Amino acid sequence: MFDFSSNSELGLRAHDLARRLWPINRSLTGSGVVETLEILQGIHDGLTLRSVPTGYQAFDWIVPNEWKVNEAHIIAPDGSKICNFFDNNLHLIGYSQPMRATMSRAELEPYLHSLADQPTAIPYVTSYYGENWGFCLSQAQRDALPEGMYQVCIDTEHFAGKLTYADLVLPGRSDEEILLSTYVCHPSMANNELSGPVVASALAQIIAAEKDRHFTYRFVFVPETIGALIYLSQNLDHMKAKTRAGFVLTCVGDTRGRSFMPSRAGNTLADRAARLSLKSEGSDYTAYSFLQRGSDERQYCAPGIDLPVCSVMNSKYGTFPEYHTSHDNLDFVTPKGLADSIATHRNILRILEQNYRVRTRILGEPQLGRRGLYANLSKVGSAANSMNMRNLVAYADGGTDLIEMSEEIGVDFFELAALAQMLAKHDIVELLR
Repeated sequence: MFDFSSNSELGLRAHDLARRLWPINRSLTGSGVVETLEILQGIHDGLTLRSVPTGYQAFDWIVPNEWKVNEAHIIAPDGSKICNFFDNNLHLIGYSQPMRATMSRAELEPYLHSLADQPTAIPYVTSYYGENWGFCLSQAQRDALPEGMYQVCIDTEHFAGKLTYADLVLPGRSDEEILLSTYVCHPSMANNELSGPVVASALAQIIAAEKDRHFTYRFVFVPETIGALIYLSQNLDHMKAKTRAGFVLTCVGDTRGRSFMPSRAGNTLADRAARLSLKSEGSDYTAYSFLQRGSDERQYCAPGIDLPVCSVMNSKYGTFPEYHTSHDNLDFVTPKGLADSIATHRNILRILEQNYRVRTRILGEPQLGRRGLYANLSKVGSAANSMNMRNLVAYADGGTDLIEMSEEIGVDFFELAALAQMLAKHDIVELLR
């Protein structure tokens, strides 16, 4: 199932899409988010853009004004233009207020942000819900600023507008759903921003190409935190009733390792399928605690919402030095890193599609021999070939699924799934969702 191109080719295509999205200035609101979603809409039939107005309340959060940047830079004493927003959109603090002023180096200092331990990196700083302004630059550039007078130009607009997000629903035979959620609210950063949407896009293409799928797949593209809360506020009853497993796609593009963030419950179907997939591919992954959460699993797993949502990442957000800096770029995120994440997630989805609870139709151990499933000649070692079948039947109590059996019996999940299908054809077991 889900045999759509090679993972390596999909990784290259995902990286190409990231390059296309890279220059766009994204934030919680504004034209950058809309442009990003419209590009994705051009790839996916059925991707629907939606919006809510400024002032919309989603649980405890209120949608802020829309933000637009017309121009932002500083004129240095020698007349050169520095911290130019159009050179790198990380130079301007997100949601900066408009400002035009002439000030000394000392007066400007409180409004400059850099990283002393990463002298060549521009940090990413935002102030969505407070009235602030400022610029970000490398520590090396900051240290080189001469004394003198600086002209600050920030031409931004804050106005009652809208917050835009999108979803794509790919129906299956069942109305039970798998959720794949990612965010589109950061400016030019590759792992912490673009890797999620481009991997989600690749997975959506894979799933759309597979016509015989059991589950319905819901892809959600939202601004982080407030976007997830808005989506939940409008779809909570449906999602609580129909979501069987969910995954937040973030930080899935580098090649430094694998990471797992469980749901709050810790042992949902999503958690178990993700752990099994990571184990089966031999990943030496880092398992984190839900106490170390930091992305939209916070919203999907919140008390009262309680969706079965976890994350499989490469390097977890906040753990790599490039995080929230200009060094999180398209060299840090690679086609191979994206391809590996696509492969892992498509494997998780294959596990979910082929997972069943298994219930025996026969009291006691079935006689496999008369069905041609057991060697007729009994001798030392003759039972070995049928042991996996017998073990599967031994656990076929109607409450144990194939993921759990695979872990307990120590047999590859897909081998076990094939055995279950064969036993079902012989009316030895029945397969239950």
